[in-house]
Amino acid sequence: MSSEIRNIELAESGEKKIEWVKRNCDLLRMLEEEFSKTKPFAGKKVALSVHLEAKTAYLCKVLAAGGAEMYVTGSNPLSTQDDVAAALVAAGLNVYAWYNATPEEYEAHIRRVLEAGPNIIIDDGGDLVHMMHTEFTDLIPNVIGGCEETTTGIIRLEAMDKAGKLKFPMVRVNNADCKHLFDNRYGTGQSVWDGINRTTNLIVAGKNVVVAGYGWCGKGVAMRAKGLGAKVFVTEVDPIKAIEAVMDGFEVMPMLEAAKIGDFFVTVTGCDKVIDVDDFAVMKDGAILCNAGHFDCEINMADLRKIAVESKEMRNNIMGYKLPGGQWIFVLAEGRLVNLAAGDGHPAEIMDMSFAIQALSAKYLVENAGKMDNMLIDVPVEVDRDVAERKLAFMGKEIDTLTEEQIAYLNS
Repeated sequence: MSSEIRNIELAESGEKKIEWVKRNCDLLRMLEEEFSKTKPFAGKKVALSVHLEAKTAYLCKVLAAGGAEMYVTGSNPLSTQDDVAAALVAAGLNVYAWYNATPEEYEAHIRRVLEAGPNIIIDDGGDLVHMMHTEFTDLIPNVIGGCEETTTGIIRLEAMDKAGKLKFPMVRVNNADCKHLFDNRYGTGQSVWDGINRTTNLIVAGKNVVVAGYGWCGKGVAMRAKGLGAKVFVTEVDPIKAIEAVMDGFEVMPMLEAAKIGDFFVTVTGCDKVIDVDDFAVMKDGAILCNAGHFDCEINMADLRKIAVESKEMRNNIMGYKLPGGQWIFVLAEGRLVNLAAGDGHPAEIMDMSFAIQALSAKYLVENAGKMDNMLIDVPVEVDRDVAERKLAFMGKEIDTLTEEQIAYLNS
């Protein structure tokens, strides 16, 4: 076993966090028990790059219970929790990650995970897969396949696949109904505002909130902002999603117009320069900006730093920038994922579903090694339904079942 973490003495604190998550993750507890008996990952090395906090740590322990030799790192320099990383090392896992890693350190940790020669890759954002295809091509034959957690990562995978560069099968975990319908909407919706509220300690009610992007994550952020009493404005490039936003009761307008009236801005698009220099220039004094997309490029931080005549830290995780026009605007968590860089991420019960999909998709890859023709694979319908049925049972809910007569009618 090897590791590169900040401080192993933090392990006790991390263990408490993981135990709390375990208590609230019924699906993962069930899978841990099953995997402990069946050992579906026996003899397999699993490389994992996901935001390294307590829910991710419990997924790692579930996979390890199934016989996997785990090599773990984070997927964002500001989302790793050092006590959680220490707890995994104390449990015997190989971990390379620490909070506030430099770009060089972050890449080095990704590299250490891949040097192990993994058979399964579990990725969040695509950094593992990208580096495997550029620096570790000699190890690609060892890879059975992988799973991608998030929209941004799938965009990267689809680009690689279209260019004929993807060399092993990848499961689009994010596209599973039990992932994006709940994780992206309810998980992002709640955790983004958890991060904003704990960081700013400001009221949302009565404010103007601008949400950039109305995909499943944007829907969740907008819905929660409305619930907190804000007036919500949506910016979009997709006319269909824009109509959805209008019919959901939100104002829709271009970013340059929304920039003039917003109090809070949340980007959640997967694109870059969604809030750009022209937008900064017209913002109100005191506007607060944050990003809920995977990479820190949705708010054009590089040019904001260039045009600012003054900058200073206003509060932990809040950096202020004085613009040439005299107004101050404030950016949370350096424009990185606000729900993880300034919070604890999605609620445990939500990640229970997403990570159950991850674990079962990894199991599917092992069981079907060498049989998969396509490079991009959707989560099997039976896996999606299995997770939904188990989750309903844990929630104490029952649903109807079709009679044979009804099945015949629907198929007629």
